[in-house]
Amino acid sequence: MLSDCPHYAFMPWRRRPRITWPGGARIAFWVVPNIEHYEYDPPPNPRRMPWTRPVPDVLNYSWRDWGNRVGFWRMAEVMARYGVRGSVSLNVAVCDHYPEIIERCCELGWELFSHGTYNTRYFYGMSEEQQRAVIRENRETIRRASGQEMDGWLTPAISNDETTQHILAEEGVNYTLDLLHDDQPTPLITRAGSLISIPYSLEVNDVPLLIMRNTPPDRYAAICKAQFDTLYEEGAESGTVMCLPVHPYLIGQPHRLAAFEEVLRHVTSHDGVWLATGREIAAHYRAHHLAEHQAWIAAGTP
Repeated sequence: MLSDCPHYAFMPWRRRPRITWPGGARIAFWVVPNIEHYEYDPPPNPRRMPWTRPVPDVLNYSWRDWGNRVGFWRMAEVMARYGVRGSVSLNVAVCDHYPEIIERCCELGWELFSHGTYNTRYFYGMSEEQQRAVIRENRETIRRASGQEMDGWLTPAISNDETTQHILAEEGVNYTLDLLHDDQPTPLITRAGSLISIPYSLEVNDVPLLIMRNTPPDRYAAICKAQFDTLYEEGAESGTVMCLPVHPYLIGQPHRLAAFEEVLRHVTSHDGVWLATGREIAAHYRAHHLAEHQAWIAAGTP
């Protein structure tokens, strides 16, 4: 029986070595559009049903499909207006189902990383060999469709198990979003290779806020701005990260788009904000802070 998560060491906030960002920025701000594809009639998984209604769930399928047909394009336009690039948590099947979306992401200079193949195929119950095969296939598909390397990973529905992070490190993935334990990048403990955790957020993720809590758009904007304000203030002492995860079928809705724009306007009105991608955050942390953090952990908490 595991009593603690074995993937990372305890690093008390404000006692760990200081992080600095390029140009003296206080905060690394990155937006993660989850661009997904849900199968119309997905294979069953004994641990979780993808749809809440009998299959085929036409209502929920078409709602999410609206995000790729309409919502993505609105969302991307707003982000481009404020100079904010996306780091796409990509269901890699989108490369074949919606190549126009991939083309537009590349035109905008967005990063593509993997969110699995479909959002209806979980890692629950997968063997290590099956997980490894998905990771490798996703890497090749992203490279073929965009010319990019697959630096990052978020398991579909965050359905990773105890072996997933080890496999990611062994397969050369640079960073993961599967762990939600910090407001700064941290090193992970893996049996081989090297893997970094970069902050992802369920607190300002539009799915929990807009669906699970039925948050009105103006309240959504206020919550996201408050999240930024605190992290920005604390970043004067040691650089922080704010992740804003969004889903085109939610944030791209006409009645919510102004709230999303209000958040981006607020963030970009501040000095000392690094508008980064996931791979840029991971690369900077790996080059400038990873070794120091690992040494500090190895020496024991002072």
